[in-house]
Amino acid sequence: MRLILKENFERLGRMGDLVEVADGYARNFLLPKKIGVAATTHNVRELNHVKKLIALRAQREKSAAEGMALKISALSLSIPVQVGEQGRLYGSVTAKDVAESILARGVDVNKRDVLLEKPIKEVGVFMVPVRVHHDVTAQVRIEVVPADSELPSKSEEAAVVV
Repeated sequence: MRLILKENFERLGRMGDLVEVADGYARNFLLPKKIGVAATTHNVRELNHVKKLIALRAQREKSAAEGMALKISALSLSIPVQVGEQGRLYGSVTAKDVAESILARGVDVNKRDVLLEKPIKEVGVFMVPVRVHHDVTAQVRIEVVPADSELPSKSEEAAVVV
């Protein structure tokens, strides 16, 4: 008997697959548990129609993601940070900082989509990948620069506390 799977089933296949199974297996297990439906001509046509709609939606989403990737790639961001005497950062620049900086420029990005392997801990220019779609990744240019205001020195802190 031919069936169309309505959900992923480990031994048979993925949702939407057309499978050939024994009649008893289909009647006694797959159909009662609503894992599959009979592959009638109507159901097969409906399946093909739904697959076409899903493919069109996926293509539209990918096109929109490519447009957003171009917008993100055109950005050149400058992130000011506090630095110490030898140019080392107090703290680091994380994926959250990069996402907030991109968001400030008007592009909606989640911090989980910023693919920063490890936090940036030095001043310089870095190319950071940003996942826009599961097939589309953009590169944003991040320049980590020292902030204009310096941190107060130990003597200045002591004067402020007293």
